[in-house]
Amino acid sequence: MSAARALIVGPAWVGDMVMAHSLFRLLNVRHPDRALDLIAPPATLPLAARMPEIADAVALAIPHGRLALRERLALGRRLRDRGYAQAYVLPRSFKSALPAWASGAKRRTGYLGEARYGLINDIRHEPPGGKLKTVDRFLLLGLEPGEALPAPEPPRLIADRAAGALCAERLGIDTGAPLLALCPGAEYGSAKRWPARHFAQLAQNYRARGYQVMLLGGPRDCQIAQSIQGLSHHACIDLTGRTTLLEAVDLMAQATAVVSNDSGLMHVAAGLHRPLAAVFGSSDPHHTPPLDDRAIPITLGLPCSPCFARTCPLGHLRCLEDLTPERVEAALEKALLLP
Repeated sequence: MSAARALIVGPAWVGDMVMAHSLFRLLNVRHPDRALDLIAPPATLPLAARMPEIADAVALAIPHGRLALRERLALGRRLRDRGYAQAYVLPRSFKSALPAWASGAKRRTGYLGEARYGLINDIRHEPPGGKLKTVDRFLLLGLEPGEALPAPEPPRLIADRAAGALCAERLGIDTGAPLLALCPGAEYGSAKRWPARHFAQLAQNYRARGYQVMLLGGPRDCQIAQSIQGLSHHACIDLTGRTTLLEAVDLMAQATAVVSNDSGLMHVAAGLHRPLAAVFGSSDPHHTPPLDDRAIPITLGLPCSPCFARTCPLGHLRCLEDLTPERVEAALEKALLLP
């Protein structure tokens, strides 16, 4: 059965929101006459503007970590007159299910999470013993219980090329030259950040080959970007903290190639179908891989990894320290040859 509208409560992390686009694509195919509305925090909501399946994006303007029961319920009630037939709640927290319940959606689909009986009335369960990828957990919400899990349609963000060209001009980037985007940040912690000296060596290598090199990231990535600048003798254009999320998306769409840690921008690059070398340290490329056939995950596969720690529990960070620029460059050159 299909109806006029459905509500999605989206993730708070950029990478998860990009991966959730596979679910949005699935829902659009299964219910082509159903408009999809998205609730998400300001950190991830802008991505909806690059996802044509989303009809309306509604901001959940509540600081991260706050329960804010009254505000969440009020947000859901404001949407009640839209007559949602179904809501999909992607996060597992109790608070994330409140707007869906208050919206009056008849069927509220999600995982049990934090004992959300009643708030979620269409409870889904992961297959026993299986280690699902994050994207598969999202896709299961779009299926009927017992349906076989399909191969995900990869995320496909639609960049605004004109906006990207204007932003590049404003920031001093020559779009006529090959452009390498480096994404040295990782919100999770240092155990997911490839060392600055390795990024710097890679930047110098590509600068010597006629590439422009830009550093992309948020304000928290400025310090590592400054280190890369110093170590590379200013071979890069440092844009960390100087762009909005959507500007970063549109700029990355201009890139010839991308090198990124396992981060939100890694998934953005994959969603834009850019040739990508994706560096994995403490995390697992089988759990949250970049969902694109031009993306090459790189990991040393040490016995101590993946440990999923924010900082190296052994104090040596060999999973990233020993991953040489030469190995990453070889992977990137291979990605550049993929269609």
